[in-house]
Amino acid sequence: MISLATALGWRARHPESNWLSKDTLAGLLSLSGWELIRCESRILCPTKLLGLENVLNRFLAPLFSPLGLTLFVVARPLPDRRPREKRVSVIIPARNEAGNIEAAVARTPTMGTWTELIFVEGNSTDNTWETIQQVKANNPSRPIKILQQSGKGKGDAVRTGFAIAKGDILMILDADLTVPPEELPKFYDAVVSGACEFANGSRLVYPMDEKAMRFLNLCANKTFGILFSWLLGQPVKDTLCGTKVLTKENYERIATNRTYFGEFDPFGDFDLLFGASKLNLKILDIPIRYKERVYGETNIHRWKHGWLLLQMVMFAAAKLKFVS
Repeated sequence: MISLATALGWRARHPESNWLSKDTLAGLLSLSGWELIRCESRILCPTKLLGLENVLNRFLAPLFSPLGLTLFVVARPLPDRRPREKRVSVIIPARNEAGNIEAAVARTPTMGTWTELIFVEGNSTDNTWETIQQVKANNPSRPIKILQQSGKGKGDAVRTGFAIAKGDILMILDADLTVPPEELPKFYDAVVSGACEFANGSRLVYPMDEKAMRFLNLCANKTFGILFSWLLGQPVKDTLCGTKVLTKENYERIATNRTYFGEFDPFGDFDLLFGASKLNLKILDIPIRYKERVYGETNIHRWKHGWLLLQMVMFAAAKLKFVS
C-alpha cells in the first residue's frame, strides 16, 4: 500500500529503508534498557476520504491490525529488580464459605515484612460471618480485619477490602481456596521484583483437579482469554481467575480513573484488568495449580454471568479499541 501510494504521487519519495518488525523493535528496546509493554497497529486510511477515513480508522483498524500503517508502542525503562520487603494485605471476599475460613488463615503465608488478612463477608445464608468472628478471636497473633459489605457482589467486596488495606501490596484470594493460598508468594515476588505491575493468576497452564472446572467453563475461560489478549494488547491467558495482585499505589490510580469505565463490574476482576490496561501497566500471568472446591458451591452462574461477561467485553472494546 505504501509503494502504491508513492507511485501515484500521494506520498513523498524517501530513501529506501528497512522495516522493523515488532520482535526487532522489542530487541532494540531491551538492548537500550527499556521493556516493551504493548504495541498496536492502527490507521488504515491516512488521508481524507469524505469522512470514510474516520469509520475505517475507528471501527475497522482494531479488527485488521496487520494492515495498520502506524505502530503505536508503549515502553518504559526496565525497573530496578532488586528485591525490597513490602507490607501485604490479602483481601478474602467470603459468601457462604464458613467451611473454608479457618483453612484460609492457617494456609496463607506471611509475606514481606507483615501480612494482614481482610475478610469481607457478603450476604451469606450460612454461618460464614460467625465463623469469621470466631477464627479471628482464635488467632490473636495474626493481623486480621473483618467486616461486612454494604453492597452486593465480589467486586464491591474487593473494593471495600482495599479501602481499609494498609499494605503496600494488595492481593485478592477467593475464599473457596481453589487457588491454594500457598501460591501467593509467587505473586508477591513478581510484583516486588518489578517483573510486572499487575500479577494475574492463570489456571490454564498446569494440570488441574478433575472436577475443578467444568468443560463448558473451561471453553469459556479460553475464549475470554483470547478476547482479552486482543482487547488489552497484552497476553492474558485466564481473565476469570480470582487471584490478582498489584501495588496499592497502582490500585489507587485505577480507582481514580474508574469513572472512565464506570462501576459496572460485579466481579471486580475486569474493573482491575481494564483499569490496568488503560494505565499501560505491565500485566503478567502467574501459573497456579487449580484445586477442586472442598466446601460449599460456586457463586458463579454459568449462562447468566457468561452473558454479563460478554457485555462487559463489548463495553470495554468501545472504551479501549474502538476509540476516535
